[in-house]
Amino acid sequence: MKKQIYLSAILALGLGLTACNDDFLERAPQTELTEENAFQSYENFKAFAWPLYEMFTNTMFGTAVNGTGQGSCYSADVNAGWLYSRGQHLTGNSYAMGRITSVASGNGWDFSGGLRRANILLSHIDGSNMTQEEKDHWRAVGYFFHSYWYAELINRFGDVPWVDTPLTDESENRFAPREDRIAVADRVLERLQWAEQHIGTYDDGTPTINQDCVQALISRFTLREATWRKYHELDQSGIQTYLNECVRVSEELMAKYPNLYYGTEDAPGTGYNEVWTTESLDGVPGIILFIQYNGEGDTRYHNFSALEHMDSGNIEMSQDMVDLYLCSDGQTISNSPLYEGDKTPYATFRNRDPRLYYVVMPPYRVNAKAATADDSRTWEYTDNPDDRYYIDLLGANITCSNPGEGMKRLPAQNWTAQLVPSVPNFMDGVGATGFVRGYSGYYCWKGWSSWEQNMNGGITLNTSDKPIFKIEEVLLNYAEAKWELGQFDQAVADKSINLLRDRVGVARMVVSEINNSFDPNRGKWYPKSLGDKVSWEKGEDLDPVLWEIRRERIVELMGEGFGFYDVRRWRMAPWFLNRQHRGMWAQQSMFNSNSANQFFMDNSGNPVTVTGTQTEGYLYLEADPIAAGQGWQERYYLYQIPTTEILLNPALTQNPGWEDAE
Repeated sequence: MKKQIYLSAILALGLGLTACNDDFLERAPQTELTEENAFQSYENFKAFAWPLYEMFTNTMFGTAVNGTGQGSCYSADVNAGWLYSRGQHLTGNSYAMGRITSVASGNGWDFSGGLRRANILLSHIDGSNMTQEEKDHWRAVGYFFHSYWYAELINRFGDVPWVDTPLTDESENRFAPREDRIAVADRVLERLQWAEQHIGTYDDGTPTINQDCVQALISRFTLREATWRKYHELDQSGIQTYLNECVRVSEELMAKYPNLYYGTEDAPGTGYNEVWTTESLDGVPGIILFIQYNGEGDTRYHNFSALEHMDSGNIEMSQDMVDLYLCSDGQTISNSPLYEGDKTPYATFRNRDPRLYYVVMPPYRVNAKAATADDSRTWEYTDNPDDRYYIDLLGANITCSNPGEGMKRLPAQNWTAQLVPSVPNFMDGVGATGFVRGYSGYYCWKGWSSWEQNMNGGITLNTSDKPIFKIEEVLLNYAEAKWELGQFDQAVADKSINLLRDRVGVARMVVSEINNSFDPNRGKWYPKSLGDKVSWEKGEDLDPVLWEIRRERIVELMGEGFGFYDVRRWRMAPWFLNRQHRGMWAQQSMFNSNSANQFFMDNSGNPVTVTGTQTEGYLYLEADPIAAGQGWQERYYLYQIPTTEILLNPALTQNPGWEDAE
């Protein structure tokens, strides 16, 4: 029951359909299609439906997997403050620091594209020559993609017009007003529930959307909508229904997918990593739907790993998010006796949740060495055992050849086999290379694999598959929904969170041990009464168990595009975004002289330029957003309706706070 998507199966949008795509045309009509003959048979509908799968690569969606991580799913986690983009360094253009200005068009206000195609498909089902079972199947597929699109519209804008027919210049509803969010969401859920019960089990030659995928979307959508309504203080009447639905479908999926992928190697956490970097996800435990890249044609490649090997890679993590990772004993850095502090990179990474070093490249150092006729190794170990710890743990990249082997290997290299002799590799650090570098010291390499071939100069040859729906997310949805229902206990933790911890070798969650002192620095939420701009410290303390459930979600799904959805539905954006982001603790000796772009902290807690008297401290990545009079505002939780759309359709109203935006 594992699924895969062949992205080269792309037809032209709209009804100007002609045959294309070598892989699938032997199964699709070979003649020119018109509206009169395109929607008669099961095969007609299958051919028309293929482009709907492009929704999973459409960067309107935060979880999109579209060529590069930093151009798709990483971006949503940057917006959430979970990750950091090197291009933002000291420029004040993070989501909290930037001045979010008025938009005339775009912003995701889109009722065309995939939504229109889904509506066209749905509008022709009844007039086709298919059997009733076949009609039900394609209606279910259409409902799935229509709902997938609407879930995004609701999340961005709240109240939205309901469009369930193909819009034309003559359509009466092309100037429809926005409908209440709750009513639209309820309609989406009804459609997904219908699709769950009526989708077929047809063999289309390539596994595609089926009941498991519909249930995975229900699990995601119901949790997202229920918690949005709760924490944004909307009508509370339907919340329990949504949470119960999340639990129901999640439990059914958990029964169908009882195992996690542990990987093909012995080191802890390899399965966590390889779900994102393995060559093929076909048959991998826990994978519900994935995108297959197999190198056959231009649409079968991506460049996740390519960019992370180059100077174009610009995704990092801040110290605050590194601090979020537990120690291997399941305790926070505030309480664990295993935590060795953060005054050296080795201390920071030691005894931590392995998911940290599978997302952030861990520290190491080697000596560069010229190759000889009898030894092709381009480096050798230092005399310090700390320098080689993560090389030994992840596997040594012996020759720095291109391509290499295995998943993540150290020392790092670029695609012309140039060596990165040490990490952290600061932008203006002593001995820095021009690639695999950054400002924080925490360079992200979630998409990095050593086996994938590539070339410098933007030529992409990466073919590792990428997940769309997987059981790990479902486990986290289930755990959170059970807490919101007041039903989270040790048994629930063992069925969900502790399965994730077992895979990476982190001690299991013991619910009875989690109290207010478990993490004194836990996150906060921010009710409307606090106003538009608030300091990250001034929110209301979260329940300590709920915070641990959310921590697990953040860590497990880091880099997969869930961040901006989560911090907004939890109403926690100020906690993540209104703080002054900082990098690791570093010494002046790590940098070249007169290093103007690296900032430490003085005795008053203010960032200062490196000077002769300031020899070490945290590296600051941006100014304090609150002190700068910026920061997250309440209106940012919902996107602005583009001003042009309101001019074209006077029936539309603007979202709160955006009415007079400049």
